[in-house]
Amino acid sequence: MDSQLPPLVPGTLYLVATPIGNLEDITLRALRTLRECDVVAAEDTRRTGQLLKYFGISRPILSCYRFNEARRSEELLERLGRGEKIALVTDAGSPGISDPGERVVRAARRAGRRVECVPGPCALVAALTASGLPATEFHFIGFLPVKSGQRRRLLESLLPVAGTLVFYESPWRIEKLLGELAELLPDSTVVLARELTKKFEEILRGTPAELLARAQQRPLKGEMVVLVSRAATSRGPAEETEIDGVEAVNPNLAVGSH
Repeated sequence: MDSQLPPLVPGTLYLVATPIGNLEDITLRALRTLRECDVVAAEDTRRTGQLLKYFGISRPILSCYRFNEARRSEELLERLGRGEKIALVTDAGSPGISDPGERVVRAARRAGRRVECVPGPCALVAALTASGLPATEFHFIGFLPVKSGQRRRLLESLLPVAGTLVFYESPWRIEKLLGELAELLPDSTVVLARELTKKFEEILRGTPAELLARAQQRPLKGEMVVLVSRAATSRGPAEETEIDGVEAVNPNLAVGSH
């Protein structure tokens, strides 16, 4: 079948989405791109190396993470200029969504290089579609600032914004965020989607105060997507949905959700 498909285009930066937990979610196109590219630019070379090894793919890997993204962009542009085919991946999900990659793509566009998306898993989309909250209009904020004052100011600036708000949050700060939402948006409906596509996937739904009480009773583990809606929705008290997804074949790869 691969022989009937068009070959990769020289001098192209391919943005390849990788699984956010369940390895079965990788696409056939992503696998072919990773097999046929000249080099893989990865956020974590060890994790990407595990992924490639699992699928029997052997390709050179370059690190491209938050603290070397600017310098690495120059090298990647030089490689694209020589006609190399580069696959850009992050630890999990779609490159550039709260992960390194945005700067590389911007540099490639400015230099007139070809950029092509190889779409696939994305925690933002998975959580929004499974939440039951309005998806006609939504606003993705990504990770909130760590400092309390900055977080508070950003949340307050979002109060007039219509539509569903979507955040990424770590388990170490989730109680703080729920407490802030309980003060600023006490009557809103909040959905917490954690461990998406993994064995212990869980979707929790309630008011900020209800979910805060639940989190204080049982610590929530794993990175999560937080969705907030002020629209009128039918909701019983502190609904909870637990979904037993298919466990990732290699648990070491089931980390991160972007």
